[in-house]
Amino acid sequence: MMEIKVGHIVARKSYECDLLFRVVDIKEKNGEKEAILYGEDVRLMADAPFDDLLIVDERERQLREEKEKELIEQSFKLFRQDYHLLKQKTEYRATGGYQADKDFFQIPGRVLHLDGDPLYLRKCLDLYERIGVPVYGVYCDEKEMPEKVGGLLEQIRPDILVITGHDSYSKSKGKITDLKAYRHSKYFVQTVKEARKKIPHLDQLVIFAGACQSHFESLIRSGANFASSPARVNIHALDPVYIVSRISFTPFIETVHVWDVLRNTLTGEKGLGGVETKGVLRTGMPFRLIQGTD
Repeated sequence: MMEIKVGHIVARKSYECDLLFRVVDIKEKNGEKEAILYGEDVRLMADAPFDDLLIVDERERQLREEKEKELIEQSFKLFRQDYHLLKQKTEYRATGGYQADKDFFQIPGRVLHLDGDPLYLRKCLDLYERIGVPVYGVYCDEKEMPEKVGGLLEQIRPDILVITGHDSYSKSKGKITDLKAYRHSKYFVQTVKEARKKIPHLDQLVIFAGACQSHFESLIRSGANFASSPARVNIHALDPVYIVSRISFTPFIETVHVWDVLRNTLTGEKGLGGVETKGVLRTGMPFRLIQGTD
C-alpha cells in the first residue's frame, strides 16, 4: 500500500469517500499518524487518521473533475444569463429607453479577495477574469487576516471584500452556537469587524465572509453582507465569486435581493445567506476611444 504523503489526493472511508481532499500536513497524535486535509472543491478543513484515508487514483480523480467541471459550467451559464439581463436593463436606462444613440461606459465594483488557500485563490481569480470582474487577490493565512485587512483596504480601496479560506465545525469542541467550536470562524469574524472599523456602512463596502460550516450568525452580526453557512454545510470553493460578481455588475441604484444572489451559486441557501444589499456598478458617458498619433 502506498504511503500517504503531503500533496496526495485522498478520500475518507468513514464518510464513504464523498469528498476529495488534499493532504497539506502530517502530524502524530497518540502515537498514530494523522493527516491535515483541505477539500479539493469545498472550503472544508479536516483531519483524519491514516487508516481512514484512501489515496484516490488518477482515473477516479479525472472522473470527479469532469463532473465538477459540468457543474461549474452550468452555474456559469446561468450567471451569464443574469448578467446579460442586467446589461440590457442598464443600456435601456442609459439610452432613455433606446430612444437615443448614446455612448456609455460601465465601471463594475472592484473586489479585494483574501483567501486562506492559494490554490482556491487561483481558481477564483481565473473565474473573476472569465466573468470580467476587476479583482485584487491576496493569499493570507486565516489567523493573519484580522491584522492585515485594514492596510489592504487602504491600499486597494475596493467596493467589495471577500474573506474566505477553510473552516469546519467540531461537535466535540462545543455547541453549534459556540464560536470556539469552529476552526477559523473567529478569525473571519475579527476580520469583518476590523474592516467595519474602516468602512462601517454596508453599502459602501460589501463584505462576503466565511467558508465551509462557518458560524453564519456571528459573521452577519459582525457586519458581513453575505456569509456562510446557515445550515453548517460545506460550500463550494467558487461560491464567493458568484455572489460578489452579481453585486459587482448590479447598478448602485438597485437593491439585490438575497435569493437573486444565491440561486446561481453551487451551494444555495443552506450554505449561503445574507441581507439585501445595493449593487456597486456605475454607468457613465460619453465613451470615447482616444486614438494616439505617431
